[in-house]
Parts: sequence; structure tokens; C-alpha cells
Amino acid sequence: MREPSTEILSIGSAEQMQVLGRAIGAAVDAIEGTFIIALEGELGAGKTTLVGGILRSYGVSGPVRSPTYTLIEPYETGSRSIYHLDLYRLTDPEEVDPLGIRDLLTGATLLLIEWPSRAAGALPAADLWVDIAYPAVGTEGRQVRLTPHSLNGTKVVRHIVAAIPELRQLSS
Repeated sequence: MREPSTEILSIGSAEQMQVLGRAIGAAVDAIEGTFIIALEGELGAGKTTLVGGILRSYGVSGPVRSPTYTLIEPYETGSRSIYHLDLYRLTDPEEVDPLGIRDLLTGATLLLIEWPSRAAGALPAADLWVDIAYPAVGTEGRQVRLTPHSLNGTKVVRHIVAAIPELRQLSS
């Protein structure tokens, strides 16, 4: 059984993951202040592809790579400061504090945090959790679970479902 506010989407291709990312970016752009998105999923599930779509919605061009070694990649846009974080290499949540993540939370900021579970308890609360999973064996694509954890997160999820309803899975 799923949580009432959680939405589950079926993503069949990298292009659809980009479409979802652009819808997320457009929805977040309507929110004032800081917004934090936590992105979970196995290696290769599509987290960075989704981030690429979000960045495209803000006019960022060029290749988007996960900052696995630099840990934080900043992007300045006309409306928001965006920071893409990849915490995969962290071995202890105590490694988060020296990164200065809390110092980034000023004004209109968007944090996109891959592998937030690696820093459990050391990160600011996310507005939206995005879990990307491979579906059952023998099927293709991804299953994306969007779970809001704030009023703004709920607004973003509602916007996404309205913008791309064809990706929504109906509960059984």
C-alpha cells in the first residue's frame, strides 16, 4: 500500500526521465525560497538523467554529470542557485558538515541531493523524495516514487501529475 500523498510514475525511457525532470523544475520554479530534493536509486537508475531534465528547465545547457568526485556542482540561473550533490562516496554522515551544505540554503536555492541515505540525519529536511527503482524482472523502464515531505513538496507533486498525467501509475 502506498502513502496517500505519494505518486508513482512509470518512466519508459531516458527521454521520459528528462520530461519528468523538466516538469519538476517548472514546478519548483513556482515555489519561493529554498527547495530540497532527495534522489535515491541504484547505480544507473536515472538520478543524474532526472537532474539533467531539472537543469534544462532552468536553461542550463551542456552535459550534466554526477559530481561523484567533487561532491557539489553549482549552477547559477536567472531565478535560482542550484547545487547538485552526489554523496555516494561518503562513508559516514559526519562527512557532510565540512561540505557547508547548510550555508547554501539562502534565498532561492534548489538542492538536488543524490544518495541522501549516505548522510542520514546530517542533511536538512527534503521537501521531496524521489525514489527511482527498476520494475519487475522482464519489464523495462523505471518506477519513480514521488513523496512530498512539506506543503511545497505537495504542491510540486500535484503540478507534476497535472503536467504529465500519462506517466502516472494507477493504484490497484
